[in-house]
Amino acid sequence: MKAAIYTLMALIAFAANSLLCRMALAKDYIDPWNFTALRLLSGAFCLAIIMLVHKSRLQHHHLQQHSLQGKHLQSVSDVSITHKNAILRDTGSWISSLCLVVYALCFSLAYVELDTGTGALILFAAVQFTMIGWGIYQKEQLKSVQWIALAIAFAGFVYLMLPLAAVPSLSGALIMGLSGVAWGIYSVRGKRCVSPLRATGFNFIRSLVALPLLLIVGLSSLSNLTSTGVWLACISGAITSGVGYSLWYVALPLLKSTQAAVVQFCVPILAAIGGALVLSEALSLRFISASIIIIGAVLVFVLSKNTKVEPRSN
Repeated sequence: MKAAIYTLMALIAFAANSLLCRMALAKDYIDPWNFTALRLLSGAFCLAIIMLVHKSRLQHHHLQQHSLQGKHLQSVSDVSITHKNAILRDTGSWISSLCLVVYALCFSLAYVELDTGTGALILFAAVQFTMIGWGIYQKEQLKSVQWIALAIAFAGFVYLMLPLAAVPSLSGALIMGLSGVAWGIYSVRGKRCVSPLRATGFNFIRSLVALPLLLIVGLSSLSNLTSTGVWLACISGAITSGVGYSLWYVALPLLKSTQAAVVQFCVPILAAIGGALVLSEALSLRFISASIIIIGAVLVFVLSKNTKVEPRSN
């Protein structure tokens, strides 16, 4: 039950990110550059607070362990101290921070042209394609059914992007695809984190070095900035990104890896429903069909057990 609650809350937060961004940009409440700047800033601020609370809890736990008596208990305390120190040393990386900035900026730029559900579908499919591609690069051996599923998922993208009246913006789709690739790389790099929460928090904080550039480019749009746009960006950064990512990291240890991969494909559906209810966006037959093809194919892929060989040495 605990895993289900945290997972559901995290997925809702991910879908809300798409909805908030699309709402802010489609109604011209804010431009994508200032939206990204405020999202990163508020996310860093929120995660910094969460990390301070987390660090305080670790120190409190350490004090409790230190007060225990006995040789065996002292050994347990030493293990706890070692683990705590490993957590406190996990401070993310500059490469991951760059991926975070690229993801967030392209995410905002793409939602100027894409509706909520289509953007979320392209984003999360690109994330999965990136992570699957990394597995192939690492010489992860695939079954025939997985290759077929991968081909069907790609065919679903071709169908979604066919040059007909209902086709999404090509430039928007490409930019959102780049956002998904950046998030996929970020996810791959974060798999070995000792403390994903701290790594994400420090990556958000590092991403603030891009703030001057974002603000300079967005300077010409400051006159069109609205309080609604500012609030939507801050909620997206602090709540649906900062708190949402934290909830997801709480849920991850409680889920099997295949479950974690599969449940993410609920996000485009939740985002599309939110877009239809809040922004009156139409759920086209093309989008529904492409969603079924892509999500179904990736489900087959991730649910098929892989045969792994030695990973490629770096």
